[in-house]
Amino acid sequence: MNRFLLPTTFLAVASACTSSEKQSQEAKPNIVIIYMDDLGYGDVGAYGATYLKTPNMDKLANEGIRFTNGYATSATSTPSRYGLLTGMYPWRNADAKILPGTAPLLIDTNQITLPKLLQRQGYHTAVVGKWHLGMGSGQVNWNGQIAPGPNEVGFDYAYVMAATQDRVPTVYIENGKVVDLDPEDPIEVDYIKNFEGEPTGLDNPELLKMKWHHGHNNSIVNGIPRIGFMKGGEKAKWKDEEMADHFLKKACEYVREHKNEPFFLYYALQQPHVPRTPHPRFAGTSGMGPRGDVIVEADWCIGEFTRTLEEEGLLENTLIIFTSDNGPVLNDGYYDEAVEKLGDHKPWGLFRGGKYSLYDAGMHVPFITYWKGKITPSVSEALVCQIDLLASLAMLTGGDKGTTDSQDLLDMLLGKNEKEIGRASCREKGRQELILEAISRTALRKDHWVMIPPYNGAEIEKQVNIETGNSKEYQLFDLNTDPEQRNNLAKHDQERLKEMIAIYEKITSGINKKTESLILE
Repeated sequence: MNRFLLPTTFLAVASACTSSEKQSQEAKPNIVIIYMDDLGYGDVGAYGATYLKTPNMDKLANEGIRFTNGYATSATSTPSRYGLLTGMYPWRNADAKILPGTAPLLIDTNQITLPKLLQRQGYHTAVVGKWHLGMGSGQVNWNGQIAPGPNEVGFDYAYVMAATQDRVPTVYIENGKVVDLDPEDPIEVDYIKNFEGEPTGLDNPELLKMKWHHGHNNSIVNGIPRIGFMKGGEKAKWKDEEMADHFLKKACEYVREHKNEPFFLYYALQQPHVPRTPHPRFAGTSGMGPRGDVIVEADWCIGEFTRTLEEEGLLENTLIIFTSDNGPVLNDGYYDEAVEKLGDHKPWGLFRGGKYSLYDAGMHVPFITYWKGKITPSVSEALVCQIDLLASLAMLTGGDKGTTDSQDLLDMLLGKNEKEIGRASCREKGRQELILEAISRTALRKDHWVMIPPYNGAEIEKQVNIETGNSKEYQLFDLNTDPEQRNNLAKHDQERLKEMIAIYEKITSGINKKTESLILE
């Protein structure tokens, strides 16, 4: 029997022999993961932001558990999403890297996934928003049924963009079919060469309403140059400024349609990823340019979404997990004043680095669990990672996590204390070790220590102006006393360094540890 089900429904579950199947299902909490895109630890008011106002994110943090040591599995999007949904370290899969819009499905259809696990426990499952885990088998026909995709790895309903907002194809895909596609205007996509006669950001700057800085100079959609080339599908193309509203509408519709059954919703917002295109009602509201504006917009979306849960009488029976796929980046390919209007705001918070970086700000992200009336508001220093959601939610719902890297941290995610549980365990303390990853390079966090092995390559990625974490020497940091990772203790604490190296080698033996060139996202 699963002792971690709702306290108020424990007796009902314990006496299941006298309860109906329907009653048993109603006892299962709804589960929502709100997943931000490039949101930094310091971008949220509850985590120290003062110049940006994020009242709805703050409400989740202040009325739930705010984890101060919450991690994504990677410093970039595709690997983090892979880890979140599979419970596996992304570095175990050599293909788990930033993917183009034409990449085949990264997740094996036979692989255990979080939505599959919950399906087996009677949940209806959905993803709304950014996908970026590949679609099809390598030769995608965008004008027919696109498979395999989200539906084939456990989602009953999927309304997504294939990759990123700055990549083609710039269309929405619902359950494997492009939305509003005119069969007389078929879509063609290529990431190597342009289609004859199609304008590009490189050749036609006069057509742009957003200027590219690096990497984003291919096909133009809505006056914005993208990564990759696309032809056709004019009626199906999204309007960037309406994207946040569009995904919010779909997420709320899903909640209303499935409120009478247990559901799992993976709500993957696109903000504050580039191109930053706030709706006109949010443009200029932050005083920090488009990056600040889209964070304010995302916060509003979260408020509207949680309000929908409340209006439908679902908030008290819904576990909400709020986090981000990786750390922040300012200039990520477009001139949008993110650097010039930053002021005293620190998206990286207390930490060093950012997106693409092996330093802590690359993966150390906001991480919040909220469950009205069931979780006591608190702040936790326990080490948690997104890969642990699979095992933890398996424990919550009575499912089987299979063989994964995921650890059961349910006690900690729900704020159980030692007195309630009657013992001390890893679940109260969080993880003891965690492998960190950025652009196929890995490091080890153990307790409050971080060890980064030597790597060749540039110490600063100049295009995005972010420290990579590369060094020709071992790096060892004590995050308790040095959260900015400025004091390398590798030469001063040889015993601890040896211990960290041994643990690291035991966990990661046989993986590719070569420095790879940065692929822009």
